[in-house]
Amino acid sequence: MNFCTSPLSPLNNQIAEIELDIPFQRVALAVIAGLLLIGLAIYGFTQWQTSDPYIRSVLSLEGQRSHGQEIFQMNCAGCHGIQADGLVGPTLHGVATRRTPASLIEQVTSGKTPPMPQFQPKPQEMADLLAYLSQV
Repeated sequence: MNFCTSPLSPLNNQIAEIELDIPFQRVALAVIAGLLLIGLAIYGFTQWQTSDPYIRSVLSLEGQRSHGQEIFQMNCAGCHGIQADGLVGPTLHGVATRRTPASLIEQVTSGKTPPMPQFQPKPQEMADLLAYLSQV
């Protein structure tokens, strides 16, 4: 009696010879290529945003949270609430976890989302505002 063979030996040989289906390989490669393109697009957008001299200057500064809170109270609280919990404008709690600093600067300075006005503080004031927003 041969103990090295089992009734499953022919099945094991068939399983070992199965190759990946060509259409599956193409789909997998397409998914990988798509993910790479998305990654490159995000990287390019980030590089584009940080190429703006104003944004670069703001990001090079260290902000003071307390001064940022004062700026927020004077310029933003009317719409976003005293505690940044939203009124006319949306709540800003956790906004720094959902948006990059560059995109927050763009949002504040562009006024592209009505009824938010265009507002371009001095770079240090914007850095201070970012410091405050990172804590709400």
